[in-house]
Amino acid sequence: MHIERVKYVIWAADMDRAVRFYRDLCGGRVLKQNSVIAEVEILGSVIGIHSGGEGKRTWTGISFQVPDVVAAAHEVVAAGGTLSREPEPENGEPPHLAMCVDPEGNEFMLFRKRS
Repeated sequence: MHIERVKYVIWAADMDRAVRFYRDLCGGRVLKQNSVIAEVEILGSVIGIHSGGEGKRTWTGISFQVPDVVAAAHEVVAAGGTLSREPEPENGEPPHLAMCVDPEGNEFMLFRKRS
């Protein structure tokens, strides 16, 4: 099998809001957008955003590595997302993960590289 490209697709009730969230928060580049599907490239990976979502909470499996989980979690909230698990210190180390929800109900994780 010859794979040409890998894209992870999430759902959105409000396509424009979802595209703005990932474009602005992650510095993504919009590759394509119409009334049915949008594609946002983030560091060479593509998130497809499909219209018709119901806004229900859904775990996506998407994880973003960031240098500072606390600062990134604040940025998620400022961009219109929420936190389902606040970043907390573990074993005397700074927080290494936070669970987040985008405005469309898609859950994703922030994490930092452990030393």
